Amino acid sequence: MTQKAIKIDIDKDGIALLSIDVEGQSMNVINQAFISELEAHIKTIIGDDKIKGAVICSAKENGFLAGADLNMVLGNLAGRKDATPDEVFEASFTLNRLFRLLETCGKPFAIAINGLTLGGGFELAMSCHYRVVADNDNIKLGLPEVQIGLIPGAGGTQRLPRLMGIQLALPYLLQGKNMTPKQALSNNVIHEIAPADEVVEKAKAWILAGGKAEQPWDQKRFKIPGGQGVYDPNIVQTFMGAPAMTQKETKNNYPATVAILSAVYEGHQLPMDKAIEVESQYFTQQLMGDVAPNMIRTLFVNKNKADKLIRRPKDVPEAKTKKLGMLGAGLMGAGIAYVSAKAGIEVILLDREMKFAEKGKAYSQGIVEKGIKYGKVTQEEADQLMSLIKPTTDYADLEGCDLIIEAVLEDPKVKADVTKKAEEVIPESCIYGSNTSTLPISILAKSSRNEDKFIGIHFFSPVDKMPLVEIILGKKTSELALAKALDYARQIRKTPIVVNDSRGFYTSRCFMTYPLEASNMLSEGISPVLIENSGVYAGMAVGPFAVNDEVGIDLSHHISEATKAALGDKYHAEASHEVIAKLYDLGRYGKKNSKGFYEYPENDKKHIWKGLADYYPLADEQPSQEDVTRRLIYRQALEVVRCLEENVVTEPEDADIGAIFGWGFAPWTGGPISMIDTIGIDKFISECDELSKKHGDVFKVPEMLRKMQKDGQRFYS
Repeated sequence: MTQKAIKIDIDKDGIALLSIDVEGQSMNVINQAFISELEAHIKTIIGDDKIKGAVICSAKENGFLAGADLNMVLGNLAGRKDATPDEVFEASFTLNRLFRLLETCGKPFAIAINGLTLGGGFELAMSCHYRVVADNDNIKLGLPEVQIGLIPGAGGTQRLPRLMGIQLALPYLLQGKNMTPKQALSNNVIHEIAPADEVVEKAKAWILAGGKAEQPWDQKRFKIPGGQGVYDPNIVQTFMGAPAMTQKETKNNYPATVAILSAVYEGHQLPMDKAIEVESQYFTQQLMGDVAPNMIRTLFVNKNKADKLIRRPKDVPEAKTKKLGMLGAGLMGAGIAYVSAKAGIEVILLDREMKFAEKGKAYSQGIVEKGIKYGKVTQEEADQLMSLIKPTTDYADLEGCDLIIEAVLEDPKVKADVTKKAEEVIPESCIYGSNTSTLPISILAKSSRNEDKFIGIHFFSPVDKMPLVEIILGKKTSELALAKALDYARQIRKTPIVVNDSRGFYTSRCFMTYPLEASNMLSEGISPVLIENSGVYAGMAVGPFAVNDEVGIDLSHHISEATKAALGDKYHAEASHEVIAKLYDLGRYGKKNSKGFYEYPENDKKHIWKGLADYYPLADEQPSQEDVTRRLIYRQALEVVRCLEENVVTEPEDADIGAIFGWGFAPWTGGPISMIDTIGIDKFISECDELSKKHGDVFKVPEMLRKMQKDGQRFYS
């Protein structure tokens, strides 16, 4: 058999070494070749009396096993409407059956883990009889399936609780938390930690010392640590409280969490053979639902394509950034300087006064000091990072920069001034990027000597935590500039989407509809608490009024006024604009001055400002939470479709990635475009038509959708 995933070697002591090296993959994953070869090797080991046992290891140095190939899961199992539940169950049960064969085959299996071990990789480890992990705190072991709408489907919900106890295991299952090797050892999940170059020998030594091919849960008197059974007082309270706590965290948007609780509750009372069948039944339910396929497609498959720069021009040579000129050392500029220096890029951090430039560098100092405190970076690494950031007020220091990013005041005149000053120094080949969030790139580019080298590079705050960067093409932006911006995004490990120029571009334009529609409803007398909670329970990162306070009511007002001036007669006024103007006139600018839609007491929790009722009294009749949610979510989705229709964003994949990672659109939907497909275009149009009748043209259905309806099309196949 040609080995494409697992190589087998039998040493003089009769130990089979199974080395995982999945062909064509930078990281080991469980694919069809892996499954077929592991099964064949297990049967070989069972049938050869000369083989005493086996050690599983990785031939790749960058990790052990990162779980199932989700491209395979999405293509062969998830969301298959043509398959019966029995067919999906049989396919889903394959790994569970295989790992159960391994642990009951009568030969001892040890595993030597050298790196990242997640999902199915961790489930494989737990099915082995002895587990040795390299002594490296950077190694992560865990079951992250819930983060893409799935449950562990190869024994994870059954073996982990049996190893460490149900109460301790549930957070790792329900939240997708990872363990370090030391945590795994203290949790009784692994047996030994050893130097990285000794893990294989330690595993072999255990077999040669008479290691037994038996799992604790297959012994007659086995008891789960910490209690088991529905009548055990040590565990019954866990099962009573866990559903409520889970609902509080997930707002009932993630069915996988309920499935995990059910699989653990039912499975822990059964023998392992029956327990893994129960798990696979719940796994099948998630695969045949809508949430998991949508999340897998957007959060994994399409995100990975974006990370690999699928939108990059093919014929342009790679151009890594070596020296970055960062114009503006405010919150955004300071954050961009940090992520760039972290990637090993020299940064010239320029501001109009030295105290501002120094303050910008101090932002990075604060992050690295925290990293040192918690052992995430060494002092040497921190010193190296800080040495790359040079604060200055002198434009001459920009000489030799191959990329400029401007993040100064959102004023075209200010931006034009710094562009002119920078271009007097930087070389002709330098690419110039603006971090503007609303101003059209094509207009800003007119102040540049090289409009073809001018591009938008829009970050999100806080830069060091937000994963997305929005690359905006002006009318004259060249492929060279696009390639440079995308290469830079990969250097700093951000997920890029590429959009075309427009006022507000894609993310800012669509995101603002969320707080705008909330203010529209407020003006109608709908309770602000109802509006806020409806946003949160829909799965948005935060409520619409909270996010408006974070952005700044003054900024929202200035953007509204600038848009009004730019559009003239084409400007469409909404009630929300008057709401924002009213709060602005009252001096309520948001979190920055501790008063906006919320009050921010010094020693208490923030709360909705009671004074809102004086200006916007509550209507006698309030809508349902479902109606409020529909307005908040559909308003955003319609604007996303308009952006596709106008070619602002060109691909549904970029639209969904940008929505989730850019402004926190409900991840469980897979993004607004995935959500429309899931609802069904017919139903979505019908509901939007009803909303349009009641609430105006903001809910008017784009012609693109009506044409798709007529042609029987979907956004995703």
